[in-house]
Amino acid sequence: MELSVYKIDGTESGKKVTLDSEIFGIQPNDHAIYLDVKQYLANQRQGTHKTKEKSEVAYSTKKMGRQKGGGGARHGSIKSPTYVGGGTVFGPKPRDYRFKLNKKLKQLARYSALSYKAQENAIVMVEPFSMEAPKTKEFIQILNNLNANGRRTLFVLPQISENIYKSSRNLENVNVITIDEINTYEIMKSYQLVLVDGVQDIIAERRK
Repeated sequence: MELSVYKIDGTESGKKVTLDSEIFGIQPNDHAIYLDVKQYLANQRQGTHKTKEKSEVAYSTKKMGRQKGGGGARHGSIKSPTYVGGGTVFGPKPRDYRFKLNKKLKQLARYSALSYKAQENAIVMVEPFSMEAPKTKEFIQILNNLNANGRRTLFVLPQISENIYKSSRNLENVNVITIDEINTYEIMKSYQLVLVDGVQDIIAERRK
């Protein structure tokens, strides 16, 4: 797949790049994408949820009434789950939701996601650029020039650029990451990918 490389003003630079067909042109594997996204979301969970059980509620342990002859059910204490404010039965406990996936499976999922974007013509290549200072207005203008504003866009840089990141962090539909942070979830979540020229070479090199 061949793409034109654009300047930040929206005009073509005259350079064209060919995307690796073994990365951007494979038959997408939906199940691999599902597993990778599931793992990513599971790994974001803190797992610190907790409710108090009967033995942990700070109430009196005094018996509510006599065992028999009261005309009602038998109750041991106000900590019982049948009372409002009593302990919770089978409530959530702290746990670790993380799980592991095979590296090749995660790689297949990323390549499948990238191939989907290539099939949808949702990849824009832009030549390397820098910003002298964090300017959100300037970054919005760049997005407008690339017809990428107003849609959920994933901006992928070959290396970290603090000024570009700070210029974009107040924009709800824009996420700027480096090639080291790219993952299946962010790719599938975005409507359009904006790749800085050179990112595709790094991805191809890491495949070897």
